Amino acid sequence: MTAKPRLRRTLAALGAVALLGGSLYGLGPGTATASSHREAPLVAADPAIDNTDLYAFVSPERPGFVTFVANWQPFEEPNGGPNFYPFATDATYHIKVDNDGDAKPDAEFKWKFRSIDNRGDSTFLYNNGPVTSLDDENLLFKQTYSLQSSFNGEPFKTRVEDAPVAPSRVGAASMPDYGTLRQQATRTLPGGWKIFAGQADDPFFLDLRVFDLLYGGDLSETGQDTVAGYNVNTIALQVPFKDVALKADAGRNPVIGVWTTTERNRVRITGGGQSGGKVQVSRLGNPLVNEVVVPASLKDTFNATPPERDAKIPALVKRVLEPEVPKLIESIYKIPAPKTPRNDLAEIFLTGITTKAGGPIKADLNSQLNNADVKASRFTPSEQLRLNLSVPVAGSPNRLGVLAGDLQGFPNGRRLSDDVVDIELQALVGAAQTGKLVDALAAGDAVDANDQQFGGEFPYVALPNGVAVNSAAKQPATVGKLTGGSPAAAAPAAADTDVAQPAPDLVPVAVVSGATGLGLVIVLAGVFLLLRWYRRRNTGGDPDRTLTF
Repeated sequence: MTAKPRLRRTLAALGAVALLGGSLYGLGPGTATASSHREAPLVAADPAIDNTDLYAFVSPERPGFVTFVANWQPFEEPNGGPNFYPFATDATYHIKVDNDGDAKPDAEFKWKFRSIDNRGDSTFLYNNGPVTSLDDENLLFKQTYSLQSSFNGEPFKTRVEDAPVAPSRVGAASMPDYGTLRQQATRTLPGGWKIFAGQADDPFFLDLRVFDLLYGGDLSETGQDTVAGYNVNTIALQVPFKDVALKADAGRNPVIGVWTTTERNRVRITGGGQSGGKVQVSRLGNPLVNEVVVPASLKDTFNATPPERDAKIPALVKRVLEPEVPKLIESIYKIPAPKTPRNDLAEIFLTGITTKAGGPIKADLNSQLNNADVKASRFTPSEQLRLNLSVPVAGSPNRLGVLAGDLQGFPNGRRLSDDVVDIELQALVGAAQTGKLVDALAAGDAVDANDQQFGGEFPYVALPNGVAVNSAAKQPATVGKLTGGSPAAAAPAAADTDVAQPAPDLVPVAVVSGATGLGLVIVLAGVFLLLRWYRRRNTGGDPDRTLTF
């Protein structure tokens, strides 16, 4: 044994002892965890960073502007107090845009949240009286956020500081006019940007009994909107085409790819600081990819992997080309599964729809390869939600989107009213390559619209629900009149899709509890030594460089 390996093993041992000693010294357990999405094994304990849905569409009432709506923290029951559902303050929330097809962000928007908790030792209540405005002294718990943006790799620039977050909707007695709170949380910034962050009705609509052997084995378990009545935390952003289009020219380069992520520092000290640099812990592009395309063993890895690495994970690519769902449908419903490899699904999920990739779908719709100034040699297949900004807003949106001839709908971006469950179910059994819907699955999950109406203006999502999910009471419409051509108008759309965990060369977030003073120093020293040793040990090609304590 040479001196260097001996030294490295000694460092590792010292790191382990230091970590253990720091935990004992702090009189608290030392724990480590990685975060991910609800659909991945490691996400359930960390819902605040859980990406649930992403929508991207041309703003129906504002020509030349694109809207992104991103949701986090699924299944928020309206009565879930007393702390309700704040955004995580130890994480950053991102929307990323790729306009040149290299699977790296060319425009990036980053949100950081801060909590103002005035409850102290006097009360457990979220509010101690009716709340009529965001600065009402009766609102004891508030959040604000900063928004930063970066274009073409330039340093991040702060666009707004201390913007108010619309609070969780406590109920009619506490918040008699929640619409006013929503309005106060919706702001316009220089450059025409519009921003919103706060709670909203979950716009995704579907029957989740799909997991019970695909709707009970005989399509008897359909027609129930599983997420009706639940809320989510929403971030909405509206910006001009030029801010996200390649070379600021949406005429020549109308196609963009979008995804969202949540990021945290590798090491978090409960009640203290963070260190180790940012690591991606959740990710979402197209709906339902992580739920029904990615296998269980890859779900956490997918959530921590940047799109640029998707094509380098053979097991992931294989599950797109040889998907599981069509085989299940064939075995249960005797509907023949299309032959593999499924290059049509590769177009939908990995390249965008284009004739330039040689796929079976003969159309040029939403691949960055269709942008005039894209260098084809740099194009990288990757999972993104792709949108062609030049497709006109549909006068009468069809919930089945492109499959029904409505080219402004999913998978060309995603409107709130797009029925992505039915669309993807049809696509998985071959409708995209044949151009014909499969009649036997025409009813899909029999949930065709959201339980709440969407708005015709930014931020489009319906107000959050204020009554218990298990209550028979029905809420009145939560938004004003709808504009007929709105990609948000009609009803719903979307799906949960993502997961998170350490992927290749990503170290999971470590959470160390109870360490203070000297204990904190010892813990950090131990973590540093362990990470240093582990990274050196894994420079030999091991694709999984995650470290679990």
